[in-house]
Amino acid sequence: MNGKQRYFIQLSYNGTNYHGWQIQKNAVSVQEILNDRLSIILRQPIETTGCGRTDTGVHAKQFFAHFDMERYTDHRLWTMDEKENIVRSINAVLPKDIAVKRVFPVAEKAHARFDATLRTYEYHIHFSKDPFKQGYSWELRDRPDINLMNAAAKIMAEYTDFSCFSKSNTQVKTNNCKISVAEWFETENGIVFRISADRFLRNMVRAIVGTLMMVGRKEIEPEDVRHIIESKNRSNAGTSVPACGLYLTEVLY
Repeated sequence: MNGKQRYFIQLSYNGTNYHGWQIQKNAVSVQEILNDRLSIILRQPIETTGCGRTDTGVHAKQFFAHFDMERYTDHRLWTMDEKENIVRSINAVLPKDIAVKRVFPVAEKAHARFDATLRTYEYHIHFSKDPFKQGYSWELRDRPDINLMNAAAKIMAEYTDFSCFSKSNTQVKTNNCKISVAEWFETENGIVFRISADRFLRNMVRAIVGTLMMVGRKEIEPEDVRHIIESKNRSNAGTSVPACGLYLTEVLY
C-alpha cells in the first residue's frame, strides 16, 4: 500500500540537558534527538512537529508531536498493531531523560500544534534546601505573599493581549491569549503556580511568574499588574524566573 499515515506521539522529558524542544543550530534539542531515534526504529527519515516549543531547561510532563510515516508492505510496522513493542523499542534508544508514552494514528490533517485547544504549565518554588529538587524547582529563602499573588493573577484573566510578557522580536501574528486558569497553591515545602490558556507566547509564563513575585514581595501592588499589561511593554514586567521550575503539564485537543 502506498502513501503516508500520520501519527501522534506522546512523550515527557527532563529539559535540563536540552536547549528546548525545537531544533536549532549548534545546540542539542529534544526534537533533534526524537527525530533521530524515530528514524532508526521506523527505518525511514522522520520529522516531528511539536505541540509548541519549550525554552532551554524547561521540562514537559506531557508533550505531543506528530509525524508522517510511509506505509510499508510490512503490515505490523505501518499499522502499529504492536503499539507497546514499538513504544518499548523507541524508549530503548532514547536517552533516559526522554520517555515516549504512546504512539497512535490520527487523521491525515491532524496537527499537534494547531489543533491543541488548551495548554497548562506549572511553576514550582521551594523554600528549604532540598537536593532532590535541585534542577526541578526554584529555591527561595523568603516566602512571598501568596494571597497578593493570587489577587494579581485573577486580574490577568480580564485581558487577552500579553505583549508585556513576551520575548521581543518573536515572529507571531498576534500576542493575544485566552487565560482560563491562573492560580497559586501551597505544597508541602513550597508553592506552585498553575496557568492554562489556549496558547502561550515565548517566555510568557516565566515573565508572568517574575511579575507576580514582585507582587508577592510587596514591591508592587496587585493592581499594578493591570497597568503593566496595558502598557504592552516587556520592560515594565518582572524579570523572567529560572527555567528549572517550569513544566508543561497538559495539552488538550
